[in-house]
Amino acid sequence: MPTVSAHVAVALSHHVDHVFGVMGNGNAYFLDAIERQTSASFTAVRHEGGGVVAADAFHRAGGGLAAATATYGAGFTNTLTALAEAVQARVPLVLVVGDEPTSGPRSWDVDQIALASAVGARTYTVGRADAAATTVIAVEHALSYRVPTVLAIPYDVAALDAGPVPPVPEPQLPAPLSPTGAFALGAVSEAATALAGAERPLLLAGRGGWLAGAGEALGALADATGALTASTALGRGLFPDTRFDLGVTGGFGAEKAMALIHEADVAVVFGASLNQFTMRFGSLFAPGTRIIQVDVAPTATHPHVGGYIRGDAAVVALALVAELDGLDAEPSGWRESLDLSGIAEHQPGEPLARDGRLDPRSAARRIAELLPTDRVVVTDGGHFLGWSNMYWPVASPDRMVMVGTAFQSIGLGFPSVPGAARAKPDATIVLNTGDGGGLMALADLESAVRVAGGHGIAVVWNDAAYGAEVNLYGLKGLADGPMRIPEVDFAALGNAVGAEGVVVRRLEDLDALAAWTARPAGERPFLLLDLRISGEIIAPYQQEIIRVNS
Repeated sequence: MPTVSAHVAVALSHHVDHVFGVMGNGNAYFLDAIERQTSASFTAVRHEGGGVVAADAFHRAGGGLAAATATYGAGFTNTLTALAEAVQARVPLVLVVGDEPTSGPRSWDVDQIALASAVGARTYTVGRADAAATTVIAVEHALSYRVPTVLAIPYDVAALDAGPVPPVPEPQLPAPLSPTGAFALGAVSEAATALAGAERPLLLAGRGGWLAGAGEALGALADATGALTASTALGRGLFPDTRFDLGVTGGFGAEKAMALIHEADVAVVFGASLNQFTMRFGSLFAPGTRIIQVDVAPTATHPHVGGYIRGDAAVVALALVAELDGLDAEPSGWRESLDLSGIAEHQPGEPLARDGRLDPRSAARRIAELLPTDRVVVTDGGHFLGWSNMYWPVASPDRMVMVGTAFQSIGLGFPSVPGAARAKPDATIVLNTGDGGGLMALADLESAVRVAGGHGIAVVWNDAAYGAEVNLYGLKGLADGPMRIPEVDFAALGNAVGAEGVVVRRLEDLDALAAWTARPAGERPFLLLDLRISGEIIAPYQQEIIRVNS
C-alpha cells in the first residue's frame, strides 16, 4: 500500500515535474516514490544547498513551481542560505525534508521549524491521515504568496501505510490584483492625468511586470504616452519595442541612458521594488520627477515615490491605457525627438589592463560576440556580475537568472546551472561566477557538467581575490590579506569532472569559445573558461557602492 511519503510525492507531482536535491535517511522513501510512482524526474546535486539553488534557478528560468528535497538535521541546515535567498527573491518553492520523529527529537535533531521561520519560510508537517492534503496546502501557500514553504515528513511516519492516495484538488490561487474602491481608482485616474500631461514620460518595469505577463500591456502604454522605457536587471527585455528602450537602470546602466532617465518629468514604475541598486542610491531620478509606483506590495517601497497604485502590473497598465484613451491624450513625442543610437553602449575596455591581466570589459564584449544567441545567463554574486549584466544582452527576464543577489550571498553559481538547464534544455546555459564564489560552490561543479553537458559554459572571473571586498575595504586601507585568494586553476578543476577547461590570459584564447560554439551540442563537452582578469578595473555599480560608503 502507498506510504505517507508516496502520498506526498504523488500529490506534489501534480504541480511539479522536476525535483532537485540530495538523498538521505529522512527523504529516502519520498525519493523512492518520486522515482517509482510519479512522472516527475529527480536531478541529484552534490550539496543540499545546491538542491534549493537548482530549484530556485529552475523557477526563475521559466520552469514553474520549484521543488527541492533534503534529509533532516545537517541536510536541512545546509539548505538555509539558499532558502533565505529564495525567500528574499519571492520564489515559489516547496522544500521536502525529513524531520524529527513524532515521539520527540533525537540527540542530533534541531528545531527545523524555528530555523525555517528565522529565514522567512513557513513549515507544514504531514501526518499519516493528511499527507496529500497538507502537501496541496503547502503548494497553495507557495504559489499564493510567492514564497518557499517547507514540507516536513517526520522520520517515524515516512514509511507508514497511508492507504490509497486520495484525489488531489487544485490549489485555490488568488486572481490578479485589481485596483478597487474610490481611492485606488482615483489613483489610476490621477496617474493617467499625469502621464497625459507629461513632456518627458518614462516607464520602468521590473520582475513583477514579467511575472504578471505585462509586456504587451506595457508596450501599449508606452505607445500611448510616447514614453521612453527602461527595466531593472531582472526585467530586461520586457518592453516589446526596443527602439526606445534605455536598457537596465542603475549601476548596470550606460551613462548616457541614465542621464536621459534623469530628465524624465513623470516616471511610472511597474513591478520593481526600487532597491538601492536600481535607484543608484537615490540619484536615478531628478528631485522634480514625479514617481508613481505600481506593485502588489501593501505600500510604496521607496521614499521618493509620490503616488502608489496597488495592483497587478498588466491590469493597471491596461487601465491606464483606457484612461488615456478617455482623455484623448496624445503621445508626448519625446522619444521620437531623440537620437538614441548607441545610447546603451558601455566602455569597450582595452585588451589588457595595466597589470598585464585581462581587462574584464574587453573580455566580456568578446564573449558576448561569441556566445550562442539562444542562451540563459545564470549569475552568482560578486563584483564580476557587473560585466555580464552590462555586456551580455538576453532576450527576456527569464534568461538572466541572478541567484544570490537578493540575499547578498556568493557561492550559489554552479548549482544554478542544472536548474536552468532543466527549465530550458535546448538553450545554452552560461554561468557567470567568480573565483571566491566558485570555490564555495565547487561541490556542484560536477552537477553543472553532468546536467548541462554540451549546452553549458562556465565563465570564471578569476582575479585571485574577493574583488568586492578589495574594492571597498582594501581602498579604505584595511589589511587585504584576508581578501586575497591564491590563484586557482579552475580549468584543471573543470577537466577533472569532464569539462573542457581553458585558461584565458589573452583575448585570442577565447577562440576556444568560438570553436566550441561552432560544434553541435551533442559533440562537445561542458566548457569552462578560466578568465585571468585584472582586479584594477572596477565595475561602475561597484564604484557607486564605493562612493556611498566612502
